[in-house]
Amino acid sequence: MKWVTRKRAMVDRIACPWLIKKFIDPEAEFIFVPEEEVLRVAEKEGAIPFDTNGAELNHYIENGVEYVTFDALIKKYKLNDPALLELAKIVRGADAHNPSNPPPESPGLKAAAIGFREISINDYQNMEKQFPMYDALYEYCKLKIRK
Repeated sequence: MKWVTRKRAMVDRIACPWLIKKFIDPEAEFIFVPEEEVLRVAEKEGAIPFDTNGAELNHYIENGVEYVTFDALIKKYKLNDPALLELAKIVRGADAHNPSNPPPESPGLKAAAIGFREISINDYQNMEKQFPMYDALYEYCKLKIRK
């Protein structure tokens, strides 16, 4: 399946492709375009739009808390792995506009995401560089929830 989102990805728009490839759609293909083109490209390509205005899979508010697209994917695809839910807290803390009580790992994730974006020539290279970081964070979350 094809998935489309905004270009110049940072936290959520890299975390989501990692989540999709790892837990939802191992054969996923990603398209990164300017924000104003996401929905048009989604329709043209038969792709699923995410992390953009007008997309089903986007940030949302529930009980006064802002959830990010990573959360929306977990909810839609009924993923209930406790380590993944722990990772979602870190991603949310790094990507939500006004996170309430973000985990201590969130600022580091945001800083790393900004740095990776700056040293990558495009979003595809950014994903390639950051996916191992999400693999490592996922393993860290497995250890964290055992404590």
